[in-house]
Amino acid sequence: MARALIVGCGCRGRELGTALLAEGWAVRGTSRSEAGLAAIEAAAIEPALADPERPATLLELVADVASVYWLLGSATGEVENVTAIHGPRLERFLERLVETPVRRFVYEAGGTVDPDVLAGGAGIVRSAAERWHIPVEIATGPVSLQP
Repeated sequence: MARALIVGCGCRGRELGTALLAEGWAVRGTSRSEAGLAAIEAAAIEPALADPERPATLLELVADVASVYWLLGSATGEVENVTAIHGPRLERFLERLVETPVRRFVYEAGGTVDPDVLAGGAGIVRSAAERWHIPVEIATGPVSLQP
């Protein structure tokens, strides 16, 4: 059974997770808060406490994952922190991802985050795809379920 990791498993993440579950996937969703974990669990998705500002907390979760969905296009918080999760934190995560079984990375490049920040994140993802041959998708609209 394929497993997906949804980083930023808020409303859109839980909707995607539910659709993946219906397709037969095992799904793990992350949140930085206990309330978020409860909402993820209520959607029958495996909850995981992790913070995209600390990539190591995410890397601990990918040992059995085939696809990662980085659904942070509408992330909230301090501007410098949101910028970091679409910049250097994303880049560090992707650098380490090549050493894992992950075979697909989907980056949400649409949302309420500054479009320039999202464009920078999309550029980082494209560069990682070229450098390490990681299959990627840059999603500006609804995220596709299939690789």
